[in-house]
Amino acid sequence: MKINAAICGVGASEFGRYLPDSQLRLGAKAFKAALEDSGLKREDIDGLSIHMGWPVGLDYDRVAEGLGLNIRYVNQSWLHGRFVTNALQHAALAVSAGLANVVACFTAISFTRERDILGGPGDIEGNREEGGTHGEAPPYGLTAPAGGAALSMQRYMARYGVTSTDLAEVPIQIRQHALKNPGAIMKKPLTLEDHQASRMVVDPLHLFDCCLVTDGAVVTFVTTEERARDLKQKPVRIAGMQGIRSSRDEFIFAPPGLGISQQPTTDVASRPVDVEIFETSGIGREAVQGLYTYDAFTPLILFVLERYGYCGAGEAWQFVKDGRIGPGGALPINTNGGLLSEAHVGGWNHIREMVRQLRGTAGERQIPDASVLQWGTCWGDSVLLAA
Repeated sequence: MKINAAICGVGASEFGRYLPDSQLRLGAKAFKAALEDSGLKREDIDGLSIHMGWPVGLDYDRVAEGLGLNIRYVNQSWLHGRFVTNALQHAALAVSAGLANVVACFTAISFTRERDILGGPGDIEGNREEGGTHGEAPPYGLTAPAGGAALSMQRYMARYGVTSTDLAEVPIQIRQHALKNPGAIMKKPLTLEDHQASRMVVDPLHLFDCCLVTDGAVVTFVTTEERARDLKQKPVRIAGMQGIRSSRDEFIFAPPGLGISQQPTTDVASRPVDVEIFETSGIGREAVQGLYTYDAFTPLILFVLERYGYCGAGEAWQFVKDGRIGPGGALPINTNGGLLSEAHVGGWNHIREMVRQLRGTAGERQIPDASVLQWGTCWGDSVLLAA
């Protein structure tokens, strides 16, 4: 089936810590903002694609009831950032197949209220049978997502001779993007000295190698390209897609081949299966002007660069030097400031930023003549958005 889908509206609530609003109220604010952005009416929305259901987010029926929607198509994912692409892809498939006219991709998060289930003894992922795919293994002391990312980075450092000061290039440049974003939570420049002086969370990850924990909501509307052209905003085409990878070669916070958890230790160079999106979309990697990814921890940005072939195995820590991923760099990454410096809204704040960039409304952060942007994660799923 040929994908015929475009983003026609996007809205967000305020982002912050310990916000007084409930998740539903935050989501309602984002939904209303998306309606205003798109020019659509509430009754036009007949599909829901929920990124994070209970217990971290809201289930689809609660959203439909709370917003007064009459829905004829529903998708609901579990509670991980890795399902941003999944939720967006389901929306694209639904409108392409005629299952819905307009699908609202919905996420509303109160991470500051839910910290007890996102790490420590009550961690949901770690309490799954045999632990979780983040790497949480409570019997061995890994009780939060940072443990899996730290384990992967330790291995990467040992294999390629990388240091913490090399890794610091990532959050420093992401912070530079955030300083150009009035809505970003982090307002001060980050220096190498700041990074190295910050407390160690899980060796080798310092505090500034870890994402923010925040509250907020984003709603994104998806419809067909034809419908989108008749609406208020410039359509942003969903030009290519590839799904989440899962096998014994995969570990959520490591590239295949690194040798973490059940992974075999092999060549970690980008494989054909990792870059199918460029072949199936007909859009080459060289056309991508900005890269967006789920930056819960700084090593993930290195792993994404290698997985999608922007550099070779073990080369990403050198690729990011000299401002290459910062403002005005050869490949800007997470121009909104990402989870590291704007806010943690499951990655949907990144999708909102991609839409702004492709509409040409990103202000001081604008990538000149942006026409193709990639969202891709280190677990293999990706979407290409095009103007």
